[in-house]
Amino acid sequence: MNNERIFLDEASDLFRIRQDRRSFMGRLLLGSAGAALGSILPAAPARAAGGAERESTVSFATGSDRREMIYQTLKPLEKEIRAGIGNRQVIIKPNLVGNEQQLCATHADAIRGVLDFLKPFHKKTVLIAESTGRRYNDSSGTFRHFELYNYPALEREYNAKLYDLNTRPTRTEWVLDAAGHPLDIRVIDSFSDPGNYVISLCMLKTHNALVATLSAKNIMFSAPINDNIRHEKKRMHSAGLKNLNFNVFMLAKSLGPELAVIDGFEGMEGNGPTRGTPVEHRVALASTDFIAADRLGCQLMGLDPGDVGYLSYCINAGIGQGDLSKIRIIGGDPSKHTIQYALHETAYQQIAGWKQ
Repeated sequence: MNNERIFLDEASDLFRIRQDRRSFMGRLLLGSAGAALGSILPAAPARAAGGAERESTVSFATGSDRREMIYQTLKPLEKEIRAGIGNRQVIIKPNLVGNEQQLCATHADAIRGVLDFLKPFHKKTVLIAESTGRRYNDSSGTFRHFELYNYPALEREYNAKLYDLNTRPTRTEWVLDAAGHPLDIRVIDSFSDPGNYVISLCMLKTHNALVATLSAKNIMFSAPINDNIRHEKKRMHSAGLKNLNFNVFMLAKSLGPELAVIDGFEGMEGNGPTRGTPVEHRVALASTDFIAADRLGCQLMGLDPGDVGYLSYCINAGIGQGDLSKIRIIGGDPSKHTIQYALHETAYQQIAGWKQ
C-alpha cells in the first residue's frame, strides 16, 4: 500500500501465510491450544482468495438527499449486484443500537434507497433484519428497535419484511477469550447461508472499543446470537481490546457481507456509538468488497486504517482490498470529501490496546 502499508507488530509475517491455515493459527496463538483451534476453523470463503492482488471497485456519491445518494451509489454496481443476488434471499442488515437518538442508527431513508434500487429487478420479499444485543423485560427485543427508528412503514411501502435474527438457528465459531484461549460462540446461520445475499448498511460512526463502526463491524458484532440460551454477543465483547479486534477478523473470514453500503449523509464523531455528535458529511459509498468499502470509509473520516485493528488484520490477511492504488473509484474523489472526525475520548487507549 505504498506509504500507507499497514504492518502488524510481532505477527506481521504470520498474516501473509494463508495457504496453511493450521500452521498459521498454531504459530500465531502458540502452543497446543492454538493448534487445536486451527484444526477446527472453517476454510476462508472463496471471495477472500487473492484479495490483496485483485482490484476492487467502490462507488461513491455526494448530494443533499440521503435516499437518492444511496440509490446512486448502487446503480453503477447493478450488473454485479444482480448477478450476485440471482435467486437468493436478500437480507439488509442495518445498524440499530436501541438508543432514542436517530443519529445512532441506520436511517429508514437509507433503507429506502436500497429498496428503490432493488425493486425494478428483485421481486422476492427483502428481509430487513437485525439482532439486538440489548435485553428487555418483555419480548419486544429487536422489534422495539425497528419501531424506535420508524421501520414498520417500510413493510407497507415495499415488498419487505422486518425480521429478528435472534430467532434463527446457529452454528459454532471459535474465537479468543481475554486470556487468548479458544472460545466457542454460537453465531446466527443467516450470515453464512449461501442462499442469502447479505447487505451491510451502516453509517460512518466512531466507536468506544474498535475506533470506528463500518460494514465489517456491523455484521460481526451482530452475528453472535442473543437468546434465552446464552448472550453470545456479551461473551465476544469480554475478550478485551486486542482479542476483540482479532475476533472480528476471525468472523470476517466466513461471515463477510456480499455488499457493503455506508451512509455518510450524517456521520457521528466523538463518543460513539451512542453518545457522539453529528457530522454533516453528505457522502455515501458502496462496494461488493466490504474491506475496500471500509478502507474508503476510514479515509472519509480522516482515520488511519492502521489504527483500526480488525480492518488491519483483514487487509493483511487478504480478505479484501486495502491498497488504495488497487481500488477503482466510481463517481468522484473521496479524498476531496475527507472530514477529520473527532474520535472517542478513549481512542488512544483503544489503539494502544490492540497494538500492544
